[in-house]
Amino acid sequence: MKRTIVAAAVLAAGVLPAAAQDVECPIKVGVLHSLSGTMAISETTLKDTILMLVDQQNEKGGLLGCQLEAVVVDPASDWPRFAELARQLLTVDKVDVIFGNWTSVSRKSVLPVIEELNGLLFYPVQYEGEESSKNVFYTGAAPNQQAIPAVDYFLEELGVEKFALLGTDYVYPRTTNKILEAYLKSKGIAEENIFVNYTPFGHSDWSTIVSQVTDLASDGSKVGVISTINGDANVGFYKELAAQGVTADDIPVVAFSVGEEELSGLDTSNLVGHLAAWNYFQSADTPENEEFVATWKARMGDDRVTNDPMEAHYIGFNMWVNAVEQAGTTDVDAVEQAMIGQEFPNLTGGTAVMLPNHHLAKPVLIGEITEDGQFDIISQTEEVDGDAWTDFLPESAVLKSDWKDLKCGMYNTQTETCVQIKSNY
Repeated sequence: MKRTIVAAAVLAAGVLPAAAQDVECPIKVGVLHSLSGTMAISETTLKDTILMLVDQQNEKGGLLGCQLEAVVVDPASDWPRFAELARQLLTVDKVDVIFGNWTSVSRKSVLPVIEELNGLLFYPVQYEGEESSKNVFYTGAAPNQQAIPAVDYFLEELGVEKFALLGTDYVYPRTTNKILEAYLKSKGIAEENIFVNYTPFGHSDWSTIVSQVTDLASDGSKVGVISTINGDANVGFYKELAAQGVTADDIPVVAFSVGEEELSGLDTSNLVGHLAAWNYFQSADTPENEEFVATWKARMGDDRVTNDPMEAHYIGFNMWVNAVEQAGTTDVDAVEQAMIGQEFPNLTGGTAVMLPNHHLAKPVLIGEITEDGQFDIISQTEEVDGDAWTDFLPESAVLKSDWKDLKCGMYNTQTETCVQIKSNY
C-alpha cells in the first residue's frame, strides 16, 4: 500500500514539501534487543518501551498517514546474531528505523551492516564514545556525560584516593577505563592507586575480586569503585559486597550500567548509599516524568520501573517522529539531516537537543540507592553536550564530529581533513 503523504496544512496552502514522497504503509520500526541470555535483564524493558511508544504514536494517528508496526527480534545476547538480525530487519522486513542494542560489542557488530545498507539505528545506552557514524544516533551518555562527572564526584565530594575500575570484558568498559585512567592521572592519581579488573559476561564468583578491592583500603586510604559491570553479573557482585560487609561508607560504588531495572531483582537493604551515574532516574520530580511513569505502570503493572535507557528511547523515538514529519519521508538520508537540531523535552525538567555529532545534550545525575530500589538524586547538572571524541586521549583530542556542515564523523582539526574509516568490528 503506497500513499503520497502531504500534510493537511500544506495541502491548504497549495505547497508540496520538497521531501515528500511515496511512503510504504505501515511504517516499520525494528526492535533489536535481547529478550534472552545475560543481557535480557536490561534489554527486555527497552523492547517494551518501544512497543509502548509505537502504540502511543498510532493512537495519535500514526505517522505521515501510516500506522507504525513494530518488528521485534531476539538476538539473545549473542553479538554476531545482532548483525544477522539487523541485516534481516533491513533487507527482509524492510524496516524504516531500528531501535536497539545495549552493549557496545553488539553495536559494533551491527555497525558495518547498518552502514552498508544505509539503515538508521538509535542506540539508547551510555557508551565509551570514540565513534560517530552517519547511520547512528547515540541517545545514551558519552563519557563526558557520565564517567568523567562520576569520577569528579568521587574526587571532589567523597575524597576518594584510590580507584578500582571493575568492568565486564568488552569494548565499552575497556575503552571507558582507558579514558578514566588518563583522566585520573591528569588529576594527580598515581598509577599504582588505580586497580583495573575485567570479568566475562555472566561472571558469578566475586569473592577474590572484592577482597582485592578491600585490600586497597588496608592502609587507610579512601577507596572507590567505578563499575562498568554489565548484565546479570551485577547480581553476584553486589551480593558479594554485602557478604564481605562492604558498605557505601566503607567503599562506595558508582555504577554506569545499574539502574532501577537491575535493582528490582536485588535485595537492596545492604546497597543503600551506593551510587549510579545516569542522565535520568525514575525519582525525577517533574510533571513530564510523573506522566511517563504513570503511563508505563498502567501498561506494565505497578511493579515495573523506569530507567535511563528508557528515557533515551523516549527522546530518540519522539525526535525521529518529528524528523520524519519535518522531512515528509522516512528516507534515511533526509531523516538523518532533519534529526540534527531536533529538540524534545526530557523527563528531568530540561530539553534534549540533537547535536551535529549525533549525540544529545543531556544533564548528568548522580543518585544514591535507597531501600526501595530507587535512587535519591544527590547531584544534577545543566545539559552537557555529548562529546563523540574524548579530550583525554591524544589521538582523539584532535578529532571532531559534524554531520551537518562538515559531513564527517572523524574530522582532524590539525590536518583539516576527514578521516574515513570503514567499520570492521
